[in-house]
Amino acid sequence: MKTARTGWLLPLICLVVALPALAVDVPLDDPALEERARHLMREVRCVVCQSQSIGESDAGIAVDLRRLIRAEIAAGKSDDEIRNFLVERYGDFVLFTPPFRAETMVLWIGPFVVLGLGLAFMIRFLRRRPSVAMPSSLDAEERQRIARALGKDGGENAA
Repeated sequence: MKTARTGWLLPLICLVVALPALAVDVPLDDPALEERARHLMREVRCVVCQSQSIGESDAGIAVDLRRLIRAEIAAGKSDDEIRNFLVERYGDFVLFTPPFRAETMVLWIGPFVVLGLGLAFMIRFLRRRPSVAMPSSLDAEERQRIARALGKDGGENAA
C-alpha cells in the first residue's frame, strides 16, 4: 500500500530534473537579428557558471537570459540598452569586458599590478641571493691531502 502511494514520486523527480533539458531556445526568424542576439550572448557572462558565456551555458538562468535578449531584440531595443539593463540587474560582472570606470578599475589594472609586483619580487630575490663561488683549482698540497684521505700515497695504490 505504501509503495502505491509513493510510486508517483520517482517519475515526478525525474521530470523536475529533466525540465531544464526540455527548455528549447527558439531562434529569431530574421537571421540578422539572430546573429546580433548570438553576438550579444557571447559578451554576457553566465552568472552561475562564471567562466562561460550565456550562449555556451546550459544553466537555467542562461536559458532565461538568452530568451530575454531575443525578446528585447525583437522588441527593437539596441544592444547598448540590453547591456545596460543586464548591468543594472546583475552588475558589471555580467559582462566579459566591463566598462573602464572607477568601480571596475581593479578588474582592468589589477592583473598588471600583480604582474609588476611579482617581477619586482623576483628581481629583488635574485639580487639578494648569494653568488656561488666557483671552486678554484687545487694546488699540490691539497691534492696530497686528498690522496692521503682516500688511502693513496701520492698517487700509489695503498693496497
